[in-house]
Amino acid sequence: MIDEVMTAYNVAVVGTGPDPSNPSVEGFAMGYRHAEAFLADERCELVACADIVPENGAAFANAFDLPQDRVFEDYAELLEEVAPDVVSVAVPPQVHEEVVVGCARGGVEAIHCEKPMAHTWASAQRMAQVCWRHGVQLTFNRQRRFARPFTRAKELLDDGEIGELRRVEIGWGDFYDTGAHTVDLAGMFNDDIAAEWVLAGLDYREKDVRFGSHQENQMWAQWRYENGVYGVASTGEGSDFVDAALTLNGTAGTIRIDEADGPMLSVNRGPDSRQVDVDGETMHGTGTESEDRYGSHFHDRAVEALLDGVETETEPRISARIGLNTAEILFAGYESVRKRGRVELPLTVTDNPLEGMVETGSLTPSE
Repeated sequence: MIDEVMTAYNVAVVGTGPDPSNPSVEGFAMGYRHAEAFLADERCELVACADIVPENGAAFANAFDLPQDRVFEDYAELLEEVAPDVVSVAVPPQVHEEVVVGCARGGVEAIHCEKPMAHTWASAQRMAQVCWRHGVQLTFNRQRRFARPFTRAKELLDDGEIGELRRVEIGWGDFYDTGAHTVDLAGMFNDDIAAEWVLAGLDYREKDVRFGSHQENQMWAQWRYENGVYGVASTGEGSDFVDAALTLNGTAGTIRIDEADGPMLSVNRGPDSRQVDVDGETMHGTGTESEDRYGSHFHDRAVEALLDGVETETEPRISARIGLNTAEILFAGYESVRKRGRVELPLTVTDNPLEGMVETGSLTPSE
């Protein structure tokens, strides 16, 4: 417990999104999930929202009992009129940099932004740099770091259950969007050590645009961290290569995380395998969410962590600095495809190589 008397933070949401009951790859209404997570913490009061679509902002205000004079179309006007302490940014990745930089320069204390971190490597770096220069805590909503299957797996790993970690394998989701979680989790298991190189290949034959960004259909990526641990991601048609959502391979065994086939979390050492209790939680929720919730309680835990970071002046485990490790691997993976070779880090290109390959015609996905 930090203090018996909790500090009150005025929170605003930028990017409320459309109808949360009908999420899609065009808009997931993550602003609603952010808002309820902040409201779950007694240190916070939701005071305003902004969305460029007036109907979206009005619906959000109605859902959270905000007065109409606290609903804005322009986030800059919100900053000037309301002066919030914390801003939740849930706009598409292409707009993250503009809003995050604007909020940092606008004098807020903390910014909590939705993932993926950014649409280009340069954009990701600039957000982190500007917030650091202005003394603003910037975090990203990598809420799965707080899910029991992953936190318990990390505890088992740290306790030496499988010896020393040698490799993290990912067979869940895609590389860019879901990868903002899975590659981030791989980093968490390896104590958030940076990578030193990435080698990758992909297939993009059918057009897939999510939240305004192209997303490959299948990806194979391998990277090595500075401490010699490897990461591997096999997605799309090749996702069954890993035979789990994630596996942690050590010198004395394997930790397997999955919910589609077998127990949620298990430890395998030679012929011996045992299921590990995770309090009924999955990769997606605690199992205790009420029907009227917009998102999982993992979001609540992420908000608690970022507020604790503000109050104790310590780095949250979802900080921008740590997020850059993941973003660099993702963009380096695409750059490896573009240059047809291994990419040494630090990454020197500044764009999104996948978008660049589509724009130049190197990749021609069908509609």
